[in-house]
Amino acid sequence: FHDKIQPIIFGENSMSEPVLVAVAWPYANAEIHVGNLVGSYLPADIYARYQRLKGNRVLMVSGTDSHGTPITVRAEAENRTPLDIYQSFHAGFLELFQKLGLTYDLFTSTHTENHFKVSQAMFSALLKNGFMYKESQLQWYSPKQARFLPDRYVEGTCYICGYTNARSDQCDKCGNLLDPTKLIDPRTRIDGSTPELRETEHFFLDLSKLQPDIEAFLKERASYWRPNVLRQSLGQIQSEGLRGRPITRDLEWGIPVPVEGWEGKCLYVWFEAVIGYLSAAIEWSQLQGQPDAWRDWWKDQRSKVLYFIGKDNIPFHAIIWPAELLGAGKAFDEVFGCSDQADFVLPYDVPANEFLNLEGQKISGSRNWAVWGLDFLTRYDPDPLRYYLTTIMPEAHDSDWDWNEFYHHNNDELVATWGNLANRVLSFAYKHWEGVVPDPGQLEKEDQDLLEQVEKGFDTVGRELEAVHLRAALGEAMRLASEVNKYLDQTAPWFTIKSDKARAGRAIFTAMKAIDSLKILFAPFIPFSSEKLHTYLGHAGQLFGEQYTQEVEDTLGSHTALFYNPEKAGGKWQPSSLQAGSRFNAPSPLFKKLDEKIVNEERLRLGQ
Repeated sequence: FHDKIQPIIFGENSMSEPVLVAVAWPYANAEIHVGNLVGSYLPADIYARYQRLKGNRVLMVSGTDSHGTPITVRAEAENRTPLDIYQSFHAGFLELFQKLGLTYDLFTSTHTENHFKVSQAMFSALLKNGFMYKESQLQWYSPKQARFLPDRYVEGTCYICGYTNARSDQCDKCGNLLDPTKLIDPRTRIDGSTPELRETEHFFLDLSKLQPDIEAFLKERASYWRPNVLRQSLGQIQSEGLRGRPITRDLEWGIPVPVEGWEGKCLYVWFEAVIGYLSAAIEWSQLQGQPDAWRDWWKDQRSKVLYFIGKDNIPFHAIIWPAELLGAGKAFDEVFGCSDQADFVLPYDVPANEFLNLEGQKISGSRNWAVWGLDFLTRYDPDPLRYYLTTIMPEAHDSDWDWNEFYHHNNDELVATWGNLANRVLSFAYKHWEGVVPDPGQLEKEDQDLLEQVEKGFDTVGRELEAVHLRAALGEAMRLASEVNKYLDQTAPWFTIKSDKARAGRAIFTAMKAIDSLKILFAPFIPFSSEKLHTYLGHAGQLFGEQYTQEVEDTLGSHTALFYNPEKAGGKWQPSSLQAGSRFNAPSPLFKKLDEKIVNEERLRLGQ
């Protein structure tokens, strides 16, 4: 097993930069739609693929967020176990991520023995360092059920707008966060009985003690973090300050609090889920036979760690998670049993995206106003989805999925600009030079100018990718494809071959060379078609590695995990090395042209 993964650490790029791509954990309570994909999962994969092409040591990790009250509420409503609910959604996530080509080095789960141990070690380290305190608070209690009720188990009338079906922690009508103790006419969701307020004790994370360090950390990154991230982190701290937050709750589905006498309480899901980035790296290291390898990304201060999330999760990743890392510090190693104790690497960037709307309305799973990932892939290929989502990626403000735009982006750009360019050049060359790259002779200025322009794309596209400006990076790659089309319009090899085959050969060679480079520039965004083109051009091997799943056993049972095997990956972020006289293969179209009728067909599916 570990032989598959070992080259990423000990291969020829052992001196390259360690890059940790930490991806938001999908919650095991709903299927994934395009808003989720564009918010975090797709951007992370694009960035990870780019960094791998550069030769850096990438570790991309995430998993299913398996605990919390939405899962237990759903389980009780459907007369199922929380374990069953989590496992069913986890299986769907694995299927979608494989079909869409999201190259997780490990996609695991928070319901693993390893995650329990790591989360409890983080708790114990924070407690040891004095960043925890106990406090009693009022919470709804059901005499009929003889238990404390988490917020989502209690409904009633909103004291702000009067909505009669508000959750105790938030009103879905007015959108306000609520003080659960002020809820009017409370009732339990399970049996409709009336709960009462009782005192219960919890551990709190003392964020006020950590505020100076968190503020200093954020100021160090203020020059390049996105404005929306700074507004919700540094801006919030400077205007409101930080207060302690409870990190335990009265619930059994979750990770037990590692303190004697606290049976029946677990770690709050918002506290333990972010620890999953660390626990997943540790699990990956253990599974590949190098149990200390995770430290290359978490303890080596040269490591670059990026968190790909949606804007609703900014405070957890820009404030709370750095607070946990700062507060635990070297004590985590001591608690966890590591001899060489070192500080954690703090987030380098948190490139959080805004929200994606759908046909001018907010995406709503309950109303089926959504484009669901797995459903989409029953009718369309993954690259058109990846391409369109990148063109509308909500990096600076909310954006909108429009089926008419999807249709035009596919036909006018993927098919007409890029796909037709590659197919007509390779088809023409295969026919007239019998599958051999033509000899260009002496390149002329117009040929050299084009190749130089395309080769500069490795810098211009690369700079945008490095800064996680993915829309701009893809736009620049497509602009360069348009330049190759302009070059072909000017050189017209389709016509000059009739009178001057050598001249036509020079133009075709130049175009093939440019296409070979563009294939790499497009590869992080549309990897499936790039792999096909790589083969058509006669290259051996693959650009990227391969995904696979495997069952992992532990004391909690077994869980299916998704892995990425880099063994066959050979792509590099560098211009074409295509040589005259090399053989290439007969091509076929990279993309399918869509019928305009799909626009109305897809719109009719919405809300049904």
